[in-house]
Amino acid sequence: MRTRVKICGLTREQDVAAAVAAGADAMGFVFHPSSPRAVSIETAAALAARVPAFVTVVGLFVDADPDFIGEAIRRVPLGLLQFHGHEQPEDCTGFGRPWIKAIAMRDGIDVQAVAGGYHGAAALLLDTYDPALAGGTGRRFDWEQVPAALAPRIILAGGLSAENVADAIVRVRPYAVDVSGGVESAKGLKDHRKINDFMQGVRDGDHRR
Repeated sequence: MRTRVKICGLTREQDVAAAVAAGADAMGFVFHPSSPRAVSIETAAALAARVPAFVTVVGLFVDADPDFIGEAIRRVPLGLLQFHGHEQPEDCTGFGRPWIKAIAMRDGIDVQAVAGGYHGAAALLLDTYDPALAGGTGRRFDWEQVPAALAPRIILAGGLSAENVADAIVRVRPYAVDVSGGVESAKGLKDHRKINDFMQGVRDGDHRR
């Protein structure tokens, strides 16, 4: 099976174009004001207009007001919602879109138990825990924490780069991988060479898995 790829934290048209050209399956736009990769609804709408058919536009929210999420859905062609805060299952439903839930991977977490509470999610995104950040830490967690039985539901994130993504795919066998800082020259500014190198790393991992 081919590992799907989401490039997250896109803020510029040229970066969207580079991610599309490289073969990414999904484009992530961050609607969390405190993030250095945050975009407004207006900017996200302009960027999403550059995304072709069969590439998923993903909106990332962190404990956002439902009215704000609804406005984003009305104005941006979001195909998938990503909840990256402390949202409970009932906070993720009712928007008429499939959704994924991010789980902060910390020591001692029972991933299987947490996953059971979000059975309505299209997938679970596993990211590195940080007490101050809701994601985008640039640090990886211990991949041994991921139960093999959950792998088909997992989007693996947290400190991935061209240098380690192949190993991550071989060891975890996730449905998809998610990268942001690992393909940047600065926060919110994607490096097109790094995007291409990351995609090659994914292909290498798929060849080995």
